[in-house]
Amino acid sequence: MPRTEKNAALEHFLVAAGSEMGRMIEDISTEDILAAADRIIACRERGGRVHVSGIGKPGHVAGYAASLLSSTGTPSYVLDGTEAVHGSSGQTLPGDVVVVISNSGETAEMKATVTTLKANGCQIIGVSSRNDSWLARESDSFLFAGVKEEGGPLDRAPRLSVLSETFVIQALSVVLQAHYGITPQQYVKWHPGGALGKLREGE
Repeated sequence: MPRTEKNAALEHFLVAAGSEMGRMIEDISTEDILAAADRIIACRERGGRVHVSGIGKPGHVAGYAASLLSSTGTPSYVLDGTEAVHGSSGQTLPGDVVVVISNSGETAEMKATVTTLKANGCQIIGVSSRNDSWLARESDSFLFAGVKEEGGPLDRAPRLSVLSETFVIQALSVVLQAHYGITPQQYVKWHPGGALGKLREGE
């Protein structure tokens, strides 16, 4: 491929990323994020647990989300979206919260997972690019994470949708971390390795 075509593809991605993420941030409901955080806080106060689930690329986002939440004061567990209907939903208990991430909010596998989790008494926080999706309707709390294009060749491979899902989870984690008042000393205790495991001057 000529360099000019590769340059054009890169330029398109960068422009689309700026446009789509900017529009998504404008459309985010802070009230929805705060409501989802309150649901998680109430769950934990009752002794419940938090799980994060997704299938395909959202499954990778779920792994990051569980790690981020755990490292900032909200212990969370990854629930494989496919394995959930083959016994892994047994890691959940009635009243637990499961954050379910799905770009379309319409896939058959995700629907089976959510149906199973709700039958087991779990609360669902859905994350999807569509406010009118099946997942949005079936969720107890819903977080919009929508983009109109992925920004890459063919406009199919998940790129900007993954960024939007990650961003929404990060926003949720900020609210939860603030609620729990995590101190630098607590944070460093959970990060004994690497640069994050060192207190900064003045902390």
